Amino acid sequence: MTQQEVHDVVMIGAGPAALTAAIYTTREDIDTVLFEKGVIGGLAAVTDWVDNYPGFPKGISGLDLAQGLNEQAERFGAVIRLGEVFGIAETNGLKKLSTSDGDIFAKSVLIATGSDYKKIGVPGEQEFYGKGVHYCATCDGAFYRDKRLVVVGGGNSAVQEAIFLTRFATHIDLLVRGDKMRASEILQKELKEHADKITVHMNTTTDEIVGNEEGKVVAVKGTDKTNNSEVEVAADGVFVFVGLSPNTDFLQGTDIRLDEIGMIVTDANLETSMPGVFAAGDVRSGATMQIASATGEGATAALMIRKYLENKDKHVVTPPVPAVADVST
Repeated sequence: MTQQEVHDVVMIGAGPAALTAAIYTTREDIDTVLFEKGVIGGLAAVTDWVDNYPGFPKGISGLDLAQGLNEQAERFGAVIRLGEVFGIAETNGLKKLSTSDGDIFAKSVLIATGSDYKKIGVPGEQEFYGKGVHYCATCDGAFYRDKRLVVVGGGNSAVQEAIFLTRFATHIDLLVRGDKMRASEILQKELKEHADKITVHMNTTTDEIVGNEEGKVVAVKGTDKTNNSEVEVAADGVFVFVGLSPNTDFLQGTDIRLDEIGMIVTDANLETSMPGVFAAGDVRSGATMQIASATGEGATAALMIRKYLENKDKHVVTPPVPAVADVST
């Protein structure tokens, strides 16, 4: 009979939240394994430059930050395996994870699979990702001081981020595909107060992001659907806000509760609806989508996992040792 592979904690994902959690758990000799199906470091690793992470006054590249977290976690003993988790279930007091390496068991689990920004799928979007095309105004807006920007989207996030970007940009063109804004009335009212800096283009699609020979974004091409005419807007950068897609497909059909957009619902201790399974970072409902907050949640989750494991060990029932009969004469 094949012996089960059992770990104290298995972390699904290896972004800033999981790597930080692993630093904490492994320093306390908690057996920790991380599964990552993509890039170690998550979205942080593919972010061109991080200017708002505490402790780096001159900023740091996303790749360097991710590598530093990776090396620190491995230094304390974390094991990072490239592979995918397909499902999770409770069995015999353990969590059974179906993975690309077969079934693996854990006393506790941290889900930190993050979210991906929804893409619009037009030419130039992938080519200029992180080099003129962005999905986080807080992260990258300051790079566009005194520049022209295009913001794509018509919901709350697009309007909020467009207003935020007025702190830096000289002008913003907001491209809205539909004939109505999906943002709340309050935000739409606030948007009108920035009419001097934000021009709203309703019924306008985003068809192509155009760059020059130097690899810099220079314009966005679209279509005015009211008359089917081509629109070209000059831009130094493009910010796309058409929603987030949490990486939680593998949790469909499990006992782990998700919110209306598929993000994981947790309590104040970051524990999910499945006891012993925790969530942290951008995959968690209510997350702020910042690297600094993801690392903070990772540290909190690690402390909650330690507490859970301590309580779990206290309640382990040890079978009584049979009494040895006195056979002396």
